[in-house]
Amino acid sequence: MKARNVWSIIRYGFTVLFLFICWILFSATFDIPYLFIGLIGSMVIALMVYPVFIEEHEAGRHSVIPRFLPLLGYLPLLLWALYSSSFNMLKAIVTGKIAPGIVHFKSTLRSDLARVLLAHAITFSPGTITMDLNEDHFIVHWMFVSTRHSRQAGNEIKGSLEGQLRKIWI
Repeated sequence: MKARNVWSIIRYGFTVLFLFICWILFSATFDIPYLFIGLIGSMVIALMVYPVFIEEHEAGRHSVIPRFLPLLGYLPLLLWALYSSSFNMLKAIVTGKIAPGIVHFKSTLRSDLARVLLAHAITFSPGTITMDLNEDHFIVHWMFVSTRHSRQAGNEIKGSLEGQLRKIWI
């Protein structure tokens, strides 16, 4: 069997699994008839959407399947980033010291999924909003612009999240 066909089957399987997990979460029941209907529905829908759900160039094992231990390390790091940026935002509100602006920077992450997770982590952090993500180029509205130098601004916004995501998706 050709590698392309194998990856198509794997992409289809991941899509079915994701849709079925969503079905279980949203239906909130473990009755056999509902599970069967959810599985059949997931399989049918996955046939239509799996090429879009996981794109072919992302169909490598390291692009789709996260490494488990670095993923466990990412979650506390993300929580720390969210809480510390919340306190920084609170301090800025109380003191009135903000310097809003739009910054551009690039990411060194190779996986589309990792870049999207980084964009979401940036947006979840108070004081930053990812306005655009195009390949590896980020455009972010940042409430605490301290520099217009793209690499330095990117390093301040991304913090250690990018490095941890790189460990998760090699």
